[in-house]
Amino acid sequence: MKIFNRISNYWLCQIGGWGLVGFSLLFYVVIFRDSERLTFDEILKMIIYVTSGIISTHLLREYIRRSGWMLLPIEKMGTRLIAAIICTSILYSLVVMVFYYIFRLSDRETSFLSKLLMNFLNLGIFIIPWVLIYYFYHYIEKSRRQQLDTLKLEALVKELELKTIKSHINPHFIFNALNSIRALIDENPGRARNAITELSTILRSSMQAEKLETVPFEKELNIVRDYLALEHIRFEDRLQVEYEVDEDTLDQPVPPMMLQTLVENAIKHGIGKEVRGGVIKIVSDFKGDFHELIVQNSGILNGQVNEEGFGLSSTKNRLKLLFGDKSNFEIKQVNGNIVEAKVLIPVITN
Repeated sequence: MKIFNRISNYWLCQIGGWGLVGFSLLFYVVIFRDSERLTFDEILKMIIYVTSGIISTHLLREYIRRSGWMLLPIEKMGTRLIAAIICTSILYSLVVMVFYYIFRLSDRETSFLSKLLMNFLNLGIFIIPWVLIYYFYHYIEKSRRQQLDTLKLEALVKELELKTIKSHINPHFIFNALNSIRALIDENPGRARNAITELSTILRSSMQAEKLETVPFEKELNIVRDYLALEHIRFEDRLQVEYEVDEDTLDQPVPPMMLQTLVENAIKHGIGKEVRGGVIKIVSDFKGDFHELIVQNSGILNGQVNEEGFGLSSTKNRLKLLFGDKSNFEIKQVNGNIVEAKVLIPVITN
């Protein structure tokens, strides 16, 4: 039993399916022949049919996997499946003919094209069910995985509904912002009014975050600008902000409040712990087929900055559920005293 556990389901199906074909052919020979005993050549032919079938269909499987057919919608697969059946049947026939030639089982009086056509018609019937079973099995599996991912995303959104304010907007930030606004009321009433507008925008966006899967990056960036404007009231010259944003990235979809979470993390664990403050730098650009988002802050990466906190772990989970394994998220120390959080999201073209 341990041996079977080490063999993948694919190979179990390959060996079992083609083995059944071999036994069926042997049974056919036994029923419709005059002699009572099977000859060595007849048994060898059955082995050749089974071996050639495994080889040709395995090559087809590798081609399907490398060409990404399983990612295509079903309406685009009709002609591809027909072409796959025809090409694989021809390949199957050629492999059988090669083995026949090696073991000297060929009928030398029949032409090559006649042998090929005869094998194509006789053996191609086994390729049709293989191709259909393989494709529709994986199509159903892909649909099932997509449904599971959707359910996981919905469950995560429900969890975020309960923790949005806590994870995206730190309560201490709200209290600090209110204290800063109160101090500005007499000193700078105009700036205080603007600060109240900025705070209400952030809170409103946080409340709406659980209702959306993605938002345009421009909207996310505007929220972060308001957030940093409020923090600048508290930190004053200790907080310097730099933006390096490619305007072509502004319409790219990103998870709501993701950038704000990364910036808040940089303020809390970076700038807030530096006596002289530091710099927050936000970079948005294209890198190959990816939208690259980078948040850099002055500071040292330590045990307090990790990916186990709810904000960062939820960022990783949402990226994976929305974009799959094509997305990436990492935090690392660069250039000695700079902490960098980097997100890679596959580019969405309109």
